[in-house]
Amino acid sequence: MLGVGILGAGFFGAYHARAIAALDGARLAAVCAEQLSLAEAFAAEHEGKPYGDWRAMLDDKSVDVVAITAPHHLHCELAMAALQAGKHVLLEKPMALSVAECSRIIATAEASSGKLMIGQIMHFMRPCIVAREILDRGDLGKPVAGSSSLLKTWMEPNRRGWHLDPATGGGMLRTAGIHALDQLVWLMDSRVRSVSAAISTSFHDQKADDSAMMLLRFADGRYGQVASVGYRNGAGVFDLDLVCENGTLRIDLDRGVSIGQRGQWSEVPNSRDPEWMQNGVIREWQAMLSAIENDIEVPVSGDYGRHIIACIEAAMISAREQRDVPVAA
Repeated sequence: MLGVGILGAGFFGAYHARAIAALDGARLAAVCAEQLSLAEAFAAEHEGKPYGDWRAMLDDKSVDVVAITAPHHLHCELAMAALQAGKHVLLEKPMALSVAECSRIIATAEASSGKLMIGQIMHFMRPCIVAREILDRGDLGKPVAGSSSLLKTWMEPNRRGWHLDPATGGGMLRTAGIHALDQLVWLMDSRVRSVSAAISTSFHDQKADDSAMMLLRFADGRYGQVASVGYRNGAGVFDLDLVCENGTLRIDLDRGVSIGQRGQWSEVPNSRDPEWMQNGVIREWQAMLSAIENDIEVPVSGDYGRHIIACIEAAMISAREQRDVPVAA
């Protein structure tokens, strides 16, 4: 049984702890937070040895796999250190703050014995899995254009100061809108060639963005758009529409998958999951453990995670310079 250590005893770290508890092949061995008292409280609820020093946790021989759910600006340092310590790493999105940092993590992984997987959770949500299966079968033909939106309350109870500053990887796009971007890129199944974007802070008094619109031009000539909006007051939207050669496909995480043909929508059976977030994290861990135990490639590679960050990096430049910007990776 593999021992898991969680670096980051916060809101989403708890999702990982519950997922690990639901699996037979892993156990929570340790948890680390900047304040030992937070790690102790987390361990009291979820088990594992509490640490206030991440270096000490990485020295723990009972820890085989490290889940990094710490603040975004710490991802690069923590991931590299864990890989250098011989641990397997499940690194939450965003992979890092820049393409350069992502490349450093990938180089460290290539020189280590550990697996590196990026926690892009959309790949493991049941509605997204069902949609990908439909696209892979070719029932609707190839997606030609897509639109992916995540509109939600920004100042949720789990929001922290580092979420509000771009220097620490904050902002709606890196924190939440990245899911809408990832969902579209994954299901279009193509690299992005260039991005044109408008990004602003429209609803809150903070340095980081709370609104972004992105136009993606894919390497094969197709295109799509991404909306990332963290409003002050509203009602949530989290959906994706793909216009394919022989029909339209819609993902609504609360309602499941629907197919549009001949002017009518039809719901796809068994595509809805009321517990989509928690079950997605469980599937993510099942995939990670399988990759380790069978020594196979992880389903979400460092190269893919870097490409998503490259799209965001290009969007930031585009918004600042008001031009279409090539994607670096």
